[in-house]
Amino acid sequence: MSDDLERRLDAAIARGQRRGELHREAERQQQLSEEELRRLHTSHRLALSERIETAVARLANHFPGFRVETLYGEKGWGAACWRDNLDVQGGRRNSLYSRLELVIRPLNDYFVLELKGKGTVANKEVFNRSHFDRLQEVDRETFEQMIDAWVVEYAERYASSQ
Repeated sequence: MSDDLERRLDAAIARGQRRGELHREAERQQQLSEEELRRLHTSHRLALSERIETAVARLANHFPGFRVETLYGEKGWGAACWRDNLDVQGGRRNSLYSRLELVIRPLNDYFVLELKGKGTVANKEVFNRSHFDRLQEVDRETFEQMIDAWVVEYAERYASSQ
């Protein structure tokens, strides 16, 4: 009986060691894939934030008085342009604030690439939206088209308020 017990103990220990090695290998693979996803997010973020900066600057060039700012940090990476207009009606002065902000949001636990846009014209929010895809499924061209579409939409809404 003791030989049988010894053989079963050895087999159990060997199975446990194989299981532990498989578990450690799976953890290494997951870490590697997370690092790859982080690199992929950074690559998309850099390209798209540059596209945002260019598009927002071009919009600001069409409307004198807009100031452009580069955004980076907790909110994301991108650009914004804004303008304060003074409206005098019936002897009363009102400040009319307009702003367009587009950013690529920081990487989150869901591993998605998220484009966030917010537009305000004359103190009224005209849109506040997000577009996102899983990092493995991102089509950068779709995001570029979305950026362009949101900038064009904002330009039209701002022009209609003038």
